[in-house]
Amino acid sequence: MNVFDYYRSVIETVLGELASAGTVPEGMDVSNVAVEPPRDASHGDIATNAALVLSKQAKMKPRDIADAMAAGLTKASGVEKVDVAGPGFINLTLDDGFWQSTLKPILKTGTDYGNLTLGGGEPANVEYVSANPTGPMHVGHVRGAVFGDALANLLTKAGFAVTKEYYINDAGGQIDVLARSAHLRYCEALGRDIGAIPEGLYPGDYLVPAGKTLAEMFGDKYLDAPESEWLQDFRLETPKLMMAMIRDDLAMLGVAQDIFFAESTLHSSGRIDEAIKTLTDAGHIYEGVLEPPKGQKDDDWEPRPQMLFRATDFGDDVDRAIKKSDGSYTYFAADIAYHYDKYKRGFNHQIDIWGADHGGYVKRVKAVVRALSGGEAELDARLCQMVNLTRDGQPVKMSKRAGTFITLREVVEEVGKDVIRFIMLTRKNDAMLEFDFAKVMEQSKDNPVFYVQYAHARVHSVMGKAKAAFADLDVSDASLASANMSRLTAPSEIAIMRNIASWPRMVESAAIAHEPHRIAFYLYDLASEFHSFWNKGNDDVSLRFVIEGDEEVTKARLALIRAVQMVIASGLGVLGVTPVEEMR
Repeated sequence: MNVFDYYRSVIETVLGELASAGTVPEGMDVSNVAVEPPRDASHGDIATNAALVLSKQAKMKPRDIADAMAAGLTKASGVEKVDVAGPGFINLTLDDGFWQSTLKPILKTGTDYGNLTLGGGEPANVEYVSANPTGPMHVGHVRGAVFGDALANLLTKAGFAVTKEYYINDAGGQIDVLARSAHLRYCEALGRDIGAIPEGLYPGDYLVPAGKTLAEMFGDKYLDAPESEWLQDFRLETPKLMMAMIRDDLAMLGVAQDIFFAESTLHSSGRIDEAIKTLTDAGHIYEGVLEPPKGQKDDDWEPRPQMLFRATDFGDDVDRAIKKSDGSYTYFAADIAYHYDKYKRGFNHQIDIWGADHGGYVKRVKAVVRALSGGEAELDARLCQMVNLTRDGQPVKMSKRAGTFITLREVVEEVGKDVIRFIMLTRKNDAMLEFDFAKVMEQSKDNPVFYVQYAHARVHSVMGKAKAAFADLDVSDASLASANMSRLTAPSEIAIMRNIASWPRMVESAAIAHEPHRIAFYLYDLASEFHSFWNKGNDDVSLRFVIEGDEEVTKARLALIRAVQMVIASGLGVLGVTPVEEMR
């Protein structure tokens, strides 16, 4: 149950009663009424601006509406106190009984608690990673992979039908470079001394296995053949081998996309021409001359007529070229066709996860999605800032072309996927993040992944102690749901109940904002609250989870912490982190 949705319905019921009584007009629009936590927790549990929002429609003073609403809300179930503040804000304080009643549904629902119908089953496409298929995943790809995967999980939990997608950029000049690099390794596999890797080719040893596979595939057919004979075959087969490596790397991180979409198919299928025709037919393409790029001198700029997309009609800063001077399509044309293809596949919700260096592409691609779909589809492009990787306080250098980059596989093997996934979500995606090998392995409060996992494991430990203290105690979820929750009255207990009852709203707000890092923050705060309550039991035996001789209060507290454990597991599921029952 979403507490705030529930009390929104209570508020609407009270307004309906006031309308029936003639106190306020019938049929007022309540869509802009907010029901949310007050900014200051001391003001209560729920705040609403209903009286202020409805004042104009009702032609009444906000305070008069608030006072009338307060009289009705005081009688509502679970409401302990109603305060009218300022010009007409209404603050509700809920009684202990309401918070106690929230535990049973959690225990019955399990980790599905927080699942929403917000998305209504609508298709949503999350495209992420999409690294060029020229080598294995390196640590620079990790953040986008984790962010995209967690966002997809979050949207699924919120009720969207999510497709996880990888765009294979297999049609650019880098594929020629890859093919030539692979051909060298192919020759090497056949026993030829290739010497130093020439400048401009990929020198990494990761192409050695690819060379051996290509040698098995083609034999010595292309050993001494001219490039014109082997280039196309190597362009075709080498990206497949690289993508197999990439999929294995992503699997180590717990990432498994549903669709791998090759850019080359856009060219071979005629999708680019189709997308451009759609824009042309809608009047969004014209022949024109662009202004010189900012910072470029006029005498360095040669104005010429070009095929242009009216991007400025859809929020971009300038119109965008579709064709180059030689008549071939620009790279943007492939972007147009790809997002058009997504739209034709039924995705009105499109989310792209890009590196920070793609910031200049956001407006143009958002503009073309709106143009192609007639405003039906919307793109949200999220940029992920770089990760600063350090070891022993020193930055770790990486250079893909030099072949000295730190691979995703190396990092996962050293610290584990769960550590990586959680830490990558401890900052908002557009903020810089530092990944320190020493700090992420610390067993302390300062390491958020340890602290959250420790809370989950501690609950498991308490359950074992409870069964040892009460031989006949049934600690199954069904049994705990029948506990006498009214025994939970300590301020710390009520605070924890408030927190876990807010989980559905956290899922909703994070999903709407496309910000999975909010889940990581929430889990850390919940774990902190749990550990704090644990520590109180060290000073006051009456607050311990297991009270010898008092099975009723013990069972109620086990119900409480089991609900905490379920919410932590639910949140870790969104992040793609495996909950643990024992810390090692």
